[in-house]
Amino acid sequence: MVRLRNLLKSPDFEDALRNFEFRPTTAISPLLSFLYETDALVRGRAIRAIGQTVSMMAESSPESARNIMRRLIWSLNDESGGIGWGAPEAMGEIMAQNEMLACEYYRILISYIDEAGNPLENEALERGVLWGIGRLARSRPELTREAIGPVLKQLTSTDSVKRGLALWALPALKPAPELATLLVMPLLNDESEVDLYEDGEIRTFRIRDLVSELLKIMKSG
Repeated sequence: MVRLRNLLKSPDFEDALRNFEFRPTTAISPLLSFLYETDALVRGRAIRAIGQTVSMMAESSPESARNIMRRLIWSLNDESGGIGWGAPEAMGEIMAQNEMLACEYYRILISYIDEAGNPLENEALERGVLWGIGRLARSRPELTREAIGPVLKQLTSTDSVKRGLALWALPALKPAPELATLLVMPLLNDESEVDLYEDGEIRTFRIRDLVSELLKIMKSG
């Protein structure tokens, strides 16, 4: 556990993770415990490491990897008796790193913010779903087309973090420019900020800047 915490706090985290020697089946449970970490950077890096670890498990023991996905899904079920903090983000990261698991589970992740699916009805958890969808879309955009509508709906959320995460996810989702422009224009003057994990660090984005970036991307292509 101490070695893992030192890894997650490393100033050169990505290099340290690539060179870290561990057995996936031994490391996965301690890594999952970091989903409840209060330090956002440590938690974000743990999610990154969970993705790599479960993807490695899937190569040698697909069913063991599926069991981790089922464990994360169960933690988001009311009957689990708990709250699945970090589970949606971990699901998104795992699927971003492993094609087999992505093809099997991507619809479940999307369903968590889809009114016609299985919405979590918990704003904090739905933030995690949006991050997970955005992360998956960056690696496997072909699997996230069904998420465009549910993500666009988050632009009208009263929760500024959900609005920001939706805007962060949309460039990779590639929504129809006509519809997206109509929905994002009201946010051009939104000064709210959102902190999120990206590329090994916690980054702060201003919503109006995310809108400008999305409009620029849609205009260019």
